Amino acid sequence: MPILQLEGSQLAKTDNLNAYIIAPDPKAPRLTRAVDGVDHDGNPANISVVEERPLTIFLNGQEIVTAMTIGDYPDYLALGFLRNQGMLKDGETVKGVDYDEDLETVVVRTDGETTYEEKLKKKTRTSGCAVGTVFGDMMEGLEDTTLPDLRVKTSDLYALSATINRTPSLYLEAGAIHGTVLCQGDRPLVYMEDVGRHNAVDKIAGWMLSEGISPDDKLLYTTGRLTSEMVIKTALMGIPALASRSGFTAWGVEIAREVGLTLIGRMRGRRFVCLAGEERLVRDADPSSIPEEDKKHRRKSADA
Repeated sequence: MPILQLEGSQLAKTDNLNAYIIAPDPKAPRLTRAVDGVDHDGNPANISVVEERPLTIFLNGQEIVTAMTIGDYPDYLALGFLRNQGMLKDGETVKGVDYDEDLETVVVRTDGETTYEEKLKKKTRTSGCAVGTVFGDMMEGLEDTTLPDLRVKTSDLYALSATINRTPSLYLEAGAIHGTVLCQGDRPLVYMEDVGRHNAVDKIAGWMLSEGISPDDKLLYTTGRLTSEMVIKTALMGIPALASRSGFTAWGVEIAREVGLTLIGRMRGRRFVCLAGEERLVRDADPSSIPEEDKKHRRKSADA
């Protein structure tokens, strides 16, 4: 059942790519720009760089935040951001999501009143980029969170890593960007990218919200660090497993252990480290049978 009800079909859709429901479109003209420069030898170089642009999010008549984003899926980003900040409540009806490309604004309209002045005054600067601010108490609602007891197969982890690493993306094309993928079993479902990992997660949250997708049997894969705010956001979305190519922070690990979230990092080829929820891992694949990650992807991963 949807957490919120959406009236009308106002949210963006995309064609299936590589069996994804939504996949990156690295050739989209608004997402990158060719820039001339010189390389280490002084030779001319022309490379593709990621665009970023502001997007101001309104909830009814109240301005909430201006985020720096690549500009795709502004409706999902707005919905997910507001939901993850606790500004869209259970049972609240979203009556419309209106995006104005010229004004670079998106307005989410609900059937309730907006009174978040005090919440907006309390900001926490996070270690994230682009939207590196959360409003209110970061831990609010976490004490009541109960995550499903999802078993994570290592064969699924290897399959997901191989598929995601080979998916055409801005991450591989230009670097300087984060990717987040909603997965079910060994299948990646929705792959979102943005200059900030929070934006990418919020886009997925917005899509799940609009489509009424259950988080119970899902895993979230990210190219970003497994920090406290990423663990908190994943847990509050109700997703029971979080995996990353990158590393951990100690507080992120502590929170994951407290809320029962399976936390897996440093996923490269056959290698990974699980620092929370190891008892929920099903080791059904022989690591020695998994090929090492190719050099191209290792080189690109350092840019993101």
